[in-house]
Amino acid sequence: MPALARNASQDASHVFERLMARAMGRENDHAFASMIATRATGGGALPAWLGLELTAFRQLMTYHFPGVSPDVLAATDGGAPLAPQRHEERQELIALLLAERAGNSHSEVWMAQVIAAGCMANDHLWHDLGLWNRGELTALVQRNFPALAARNVADMKWKRFFYKQLCEAAAVTVCRAPSCEVCVDYSLCFGAET
Repeated sequence: MPALARNASQDASHVFERLMARAMGRENDHAFASMIATRATGGGALPAWLGLELTAFRQLMTYHFPGVSPDVLAATDGGAPLAPQRHEERQELIALLLAERAGNSHSEVWMAQVIAAGCMANDHLWHDLGLWNRGELTALVQRNFPALAARNVADMKWKRFFYKQLCEAAAVTVCRAPSCEVCVDYSLCFGAET
């Protein structure tokens, strides 16, 4: 591993540990800590405040990590704002996720918004969210949106699966995730399911 990547990984681990030391023991603590730590050290592809409004991000920090300043992300570049023509798409993804949420937790609402923001980026969803492996993404979808997760019987990549669900709801027969064509694994995601 190159020294720069190793240092970023160590920095992310340090932020993650700091967050988890103050975690409330709620179900999404680990996932949000991974995302925040990755974003705080320049990784992932989420916009400022994980794609949440600043007020919502502050509420998330208080709910999951009381005593840790939301300024943990203040020094990071917010990235490019979402193109106006994609706002409706993001709202549709949020609605899809919220319609399938496990309960009535604020954390599930924030998670739906963050996942939808991650879907606007170009790489594997788990990577764009700042999670450390695909298994973390699968676990958080199963935990927060279990009925939706249960429908992914072919273990389809999550971003592709979410867009397929939107297309099926709209009775669209040809559907693909909007930003995957630049990914090096495009043929793995859009080839035949095995």
